[in-house]
Amino acid sequence: MDTDFIKGIIPPIVTPFTDDERLDETALRRHIDFMIDGGISGILAFGSNGEFYMLDEAEMEQTLRVILDQVGGRIPVYMGVGAIRTSTCVRLARMGVRLGAAGVSVLQPMFLKPSEDELRTHLRTITRSVSDTPVLLYNNPGRTGYGISQDVVEELAHSEANLVGMKDSSGDMTQTIEFIRRNADVGFRVMCGKDTLIYSGLNVGAVGAVCSTANYLPHLVCSIYEKYVAGDLKGALEAQFKLNPIRLMTDSSSFPVATKDLANLVGSNVGKPILPSKISPPKQMERLRNVLVEGGFPVVE
Repeated sequence: MDTDFIKGIIPPIVTPFTDDERLDETALRRHIDFMIDGGISGILAFGSNGEFYMLDEAEMEQTLRVILDQVGGRIPVYMGVGAIRTSTCVRLARMGVRLGAAGVSVLQPMFLKPSEDELRTHLRTITRSVSDTPVLLYNNPGRTGYGISQDVVEELAHSEANLVGMKDSSGDMTQTIEFIRRNADVGFRVMCGKDTLIYSGLNVGAVGAVCSTANYLPHLVCSIYEKYVAGDLKGALEAQFKLNPIRLMTDSSSFPVATKDLANLVGSNVGKPILPSKISPPKQMERLRNVLVEGGFPVVE
């Protein structure tokens, strides 16, 4: 199975909505082109910053159709799957493949805390349901309350031919290194899931990163990867240092609204998050504006 395309900077694209919480197709198409022009290597639909948990299946299908149409084969599009029920995840994964997604990304179930056997069965069932398509795990303990263990990842990576990689958002470099080390023999492709650790991840063998910051600073984020693979390690580290204070400032907003706030501040006009989430309050918006300006980035007033 060809997995060479799984690399580089892949933003979990925000989903633009109108004021009445309907998909803003015009804004979505514009935002896709903005990021592609910035150098991204792929798009993850329905990642955490895409507010997948707010969308029903019809809305997901409509959104994915627009994304695939606008991308037009220029870069790969990945289908994010994050439902709790295994059969729902299977249905969503198959939908993504049917519509043309190049890969499927599977988040461990939220709210529940499954045993390792239950989690293994959940992930294996979804993976086998789209056996001709590359599947990546999405380890996000900060949002689900638990991580996918090294043992579960290793067993699945070595037994399921199309389970070819993962995004690790643990923020723990030992975890990331071990996911890489223990599965290197099967060509398992690990993507860093913390925007502040792109450079660090590349240094230990990650093939790229899934970065929310690429929604609003794609040129800067992509430059970390591009400079690194070109051998300009000093330049890559400088770009990482330039990104970090901006990414860290988003932690003062409620999740995941700051990504849309910052995209709007740079002129991408992606609208508001879906209620109950709201845009950041005025003082935080001023902090977000200031950290962009201090970084030398133009802000739309």
